[in-house]
Amino acid sequence: MTDKQTQKAGDNSQLIQAGTVIVGIDEKRAREIVDEKLNSVLKSFTAEATEEANKRNRLFEDSLIPRMIKENALSAFSDPSFQMLLIEAQKRAASTERKEDYDLLSELMVHRFEKGSNRTIRAGISRAVEIVDQISDEALLAITVFHSVAQFVPVTGNMSDGLQVLDGLFSKVIYGTLPTNDSWLDHLDILDAIRVTTFGSTKLLEDYWYEQFDGYVKNGIEENHEKHTEAKELLVKARLDQNSLVKNPFNEKYVKLLVLNKRRIPKLTFVSGHSITDDEKDALEKIYDLYDGTSMSKEDFIKEIEKYPNLKKLREWWNKLNKQSIQITSVGRVLAHSNAQRVDKTLPPLD
Repeated sequence: MTDKQTQKAGDNSQLIQAGTVIVGIDEKRAREIVDEKLNSVLKSFTAEATEEANKRNRLFEDSLIPRMIKENALSAFSDPSFQMLLIEAQKRAASTERKEDYDLLSELMVHRFEKGSNRTIRAGISRAVEIVDQISDEALLAITVFHSVAQFVPVTGNMSDGLQVLDGLFSKVIYGTLPTNDSWLDHLDILDAIRVTTFGSTKLLEDYWYEQFDGYVKNGIEENHEKHTEAKELLVKARLDQNSLVKNPFNEKYVKLLVLNKRRIPKLTFVSGHSITDDEKDALEKIYDLYDGTSMSKEDFIKEIEKYPNLKKLREWWNKLNKQSIQITSVGRVLAHSNAQRVDKTLPPLD
């Protein structure tokens, strides 16, 4: 707990303020707690294995503590349930030789701090920690990529910019060679990270994005049409800039809003920094509803996707998954998201 005031107490005393015990965890105490828990873990190993287990856990500690400090999460070390998960993470760190796993375990511990009050998420995190040392390299990569497609969308309403942002994301998330066979699916199913059925199929990437990014592919409102006049009147009434409607770069006969889809309108933030008001939201949603229903062709959309090398690579891999339905479990989601955050620190936390 942080307080602007500085207080001192003797070694055997407690700090009391307004009837509350103030417990502070600094980096030194956090490392002491890590050491205390590690000692109990090392007791389960033989003398021959202890040295290597300790060495691996030092790498884990050197990853964990800075991440917890960065997230102002050191207070978590005073939580008994967090300490129990820490012990499990130390066991997994001891049993894995893959250096990336120490960072992955650290991300899972940070996620436990951020979302630990939700018992459903907590259960998923605990199980994810348990399988870190069991999941194969290719399976971890594949589930991370699969999850990223569903989880991350561009904020910008400009399609070229949005696809470029996605290309940059997948340049990081596709950090290895994607598996070419289906063995990773069975592997993850066994680990309770996904559920695979032959009933149904996975949508082709272009079909999925064509639906999700409909603000990109819709043509909009035909310029100088009566609906264009109506849209401009809505902007005036809501005191919105007329430049909110721009020419469609893929069809200059039309104007449109720069939004990813209608669902993103309530989340818009303007250049001035203010969040969208109810009146502004209503106006923009009404304008979106004035779109004439025509869209860029699926073939042209594919051409736009394939201008970007990482999206082209993603599409080639993803579209081979359409023979089965794949559902990521809560365990798989937290594992994949934590791994995505491991390779790209700018990604937002899991909802």
